[in-house]
Amino acid sequence: MSFDQLHAELQARKAQSLYRQRRILQSPQAPEVMVDGQACLAFCSNDYLGLANHPQVIAALKEGADRYGVGGGASHLVNGHSQAHHALEEELADFTGRPRALLFSTGYMANMGAITALLDKRDGIFQDRLNHASLLDGGLLSGARFQRFLHNDADNLNTRLQRSEARRKLVVCDGVFSMDGDLAELPSLCATAAEHRAWMMVDDAHGFGCIGTQGRGTVDHFSLSSDQVQLLVGTLGKACGTSGAFVAGSDDLIETLIQHARTYIYTTSMSPAVASATRVGLKLLQQDEWRRDKLQHLIQRFRQGCQQLGLPLMPSPTPIQPMMVGAADHAMAISAALEAQGIYIGAIRPPTVPKGAARLRVTLSASHTDAQLDRLLDALEDVMLGKGRHN
Repeated sequence: MSFDQLHAELQARKAQSLYRQRRILQSPQAPEVMVDGQACLAFCSNDYLGLANHPQVIAALKEGADRYGVGGGASHLVNGHSQAHHALEEELADFTGRPRALLFSTGYMANMGAITALLDKRDGIFQDRLNHASLLDGGLLSGARFQRFLHNDADNLNTRLQRSEARRKLVVCDGVFSMDGDLAELPSLCATAAEHRAWMMVDDAHGFGCIGTQGRGTVDHFSLSSDQVQLLVGTLGKACGTSGAFVAGSDDLIETLIQHARTYIYTTSMSPAVASATRVGLKLLQQDEWRRDKLQHLIQRFRQGCQQLGLPLMPSPTPIQPMMVGAADHAMAISAALEAQGIYIGAIRPPTVPKGAARLRVTLSASHTDAQLDRLLDALEDVMLGKGRHN
C-alpha cells in the first residue's frame, strides 16, 4: 500500500504554513541556548522558575540513579513503585493540601487517565472551549456526553449543566490557559459546579509553581478548598524543572485511579532518578520566593515595554505572554525574522489555536535578565515595527 496520499496531505500542510518541524536543542534549558547549531536567546520554554538545569536538581538526579538505577523497570502496580516515587507522592499531597497524590509519567497521561477512569457513557463532561488537547481528548475517549462551554463563562456552563441528566457531571478547565496565558475564573466556575452537584477538575500545569502561596497554583491563588476542586492536576516538567505529572485528591479518588486509570496501570513508572530530582525541585519551588518575584518583575517590564512600543499583547498576568498575529504564514515569517536576530520564539498555529489566531507565544523565566528582556523588545520593535529603539 502506497503512502502517496499521506505525502500529498503533508505537502498541503506545508503550503498552508501549518507544517511542524522539530528543532534540535544542543544545550541545557536556559535563556541562552544552542538550536540547530545557532546560538539563540530563547523565550519559548516552560521552565518558568529556571529549575530544569539547577545544579541541586542535577545532583539529585545523579544520586537517585546511583541509589535506584535509571529505569522504573515495571508499572507501579507490579514492582515499579520505588521509595522515591512514594516519597514524592506524599510530598505533593502535603504541598497541595490534599490527602493523597498519584504520579503519572506525563500530564497528558494524567488527564486522560483521570477522566476516563471516572466517566462513561452514562455521564456528562463540561469543558472550557480553550482547554488543553489532553483534557479534550480525555473527554472524548471517556464516552461521556461531551459539551464545551464558552471560555470562562459560568453562565453558559450553568445553562449546560441545567439541561444535563447525567449520572455524574464533571466540569474541567485549565488553571492557566496555555496558549492565552489568562487564569480560569475558578470562583464562579466552582460555584456553578457545586450548585449542580458536579465535580470540579483543574489542570494547573502552567499555574503550579508560578502563582499562589509558595507556588501552590491557581486553586490556592483563589483560596479554594479541596471540597470546591475535587481533582487537582499538576505537571512537573514546567516550573518544577523535571518531568511527569500528578493528580491530587481524596483517598477514594486516588484509589479509584489506581484501580481504573489505564494510563497509570498499563505503563512503566517514571524513572525513580527523576522522582528523586523532582523532590529537590519541589523544595526549591517552595523556598525560592525570589523566583516568583523575579517572574512578576519580568512580566510587568515586558508588558510595559510592549505597551510603550504599541505592540499588541493578549491580557495575561502569567509568564505566558502571547502576541496575536492572525495568519499562520505571517506568524512564521515573524518567528524566522526574530531567529535571524538570535531570538528564538515559536509560532503557534492551528490546530493548536483557532484558524486566524496564530500567535507568537513569548514565555518568560526567572532565569532571564533585564538586559535579555530589553534585547527581546529591541528585536520585536525591529521586526514588527521596522525600527530599533537604539538606531
